[in-house]
Amino acid sequence: MSSPLLFSTIEVTRQAFYRTTLSYAIVNLKPIVPGHVLVIPNRPVPRLTDLTTPELTSLIASVQNVGRVVERAYGGDALTVACQDGKAAGQSIPHVHFHVLPRKYYGDYFSQRMDDIYPALEQSETDLPRDFQNLKVSNTTVQHHPFKVDADEDRMPRTLEDMEQEATWLRGFFTGECRDTDAV
Repeated sequence: MSSPLLFSTIEVTRQAFYRTTLSYAIVNLKPIVPGHVLVIPNRPVPRLTDLTTPELTSLIASVQNVGRVVERAYGGDALTVACQDGKAAGQSIPHVHFHVLPRKYYGDYFSQRMDDIYPALEQSETDLPRDFQNLKVSNTTVQHHPFKVDADEDRMPRTLEDMEQEATWLRGFFTGECRDTDAV
């Protein structure tokens, strides 16, 4: 059995869908667009400069591999890849991570205002510690919310069960269990 995955001090093993010896990817608690995921090094360090060369190489290769899959799985035309490297850059969880977001020319919340995704991403990062804390509480009282993905401030964090279901589906693209026709 694999060791538990920690995003800083938060256990995220059940949200993981991709894993290498030095990095992993998880589905997002409050995705901004469908397929918004995080790619994270195994070792919890706050800044990119704290990573070793092999860790950084693995992390970037994982961003590329995960990005390729989520773009295809969610019918994207491109990707937004972002890293808020340090507190002054908007990082709220002191563990390096990349946001990978599939983007569409038409049909996603930001398709008419492509750059509006950046303030939404910053707000999402700001809310992350509180939302993870609420997730721990809601694990005992499971609440189901509709899957709202956009910059709508009223969207609720997803349940662990919802995230686990998406992670299982995405994992299938890496194990060969899903086909392109299975994409959402």
